[in-house]
Amino acid sequence: MITVTNAAKKYLKNVLDEQDIDDLHLRLVVDRPGTPMADCYLNFCEENEMGPDDEALDQGAFKIVVEKSHKKYLDDAEIDYEETETGGQLNIKAPGLKGRKPGEDASLKDKVDWFLNSEINPQLASHGGWARLVDLDKDGYAIIEFGGGCHGCGMASQTLSMGIESKLLAAFPELKGVLDSTDHSTGENPYIAAS
Repeated sequence: MITVTNAAKKYLKNVLDEQDIDDLHLRLVVDRPGTPMADCYLNFCEENEMGPDDEALDQGAFKIVVEKSHKKYLDDAEIDYEETETGGQLNIKAPGLKGRKPGEDASLKDKVDWFLNSEINPQLASHGGWARLVDLDKDGYAIIEFGGGCHGCGMASQTLSMGIESKLLAAFPELKGVLDSTDHSTGENPYIAAS
């Protein structure tokens, strides 16, 4: 699953030793896996912070803790440390982190979900927002929910009809429309355009 090079093990062991905390390990955090905005990074993790949904990968002097549900995104991942003239660089490469485009035989729900994450969400991210597919109903409508800067934004209905719906219907003519399931009155940080 994850390869940690000897150079990275040595570097990470030194970092952990500097903390002077017994049973300190590293957690490989996977943020927004399977989306174009996916990222991963390392955090400290004490032994008592590991839960039943975690898997600990033994590296000899320490463990790397990974949430079990994120393992599929970390196939062929590698953590390496490269020394440079100005110090060094820790690199995490995870080729499956952003997921893979569903094949032709995938369900319509999987294809719509991928489209939202790969085509729509990068545009919404410029306003601090995102949309997620809740479900496809029996009548052929995609039900989405807005979050971030789109949750409570006064322009959400225009974004839905002129942006998301038109693109989804062009890509998936079998859909009849898109419905917003978001309660916009509860938005805490809506995007407000500068005037």
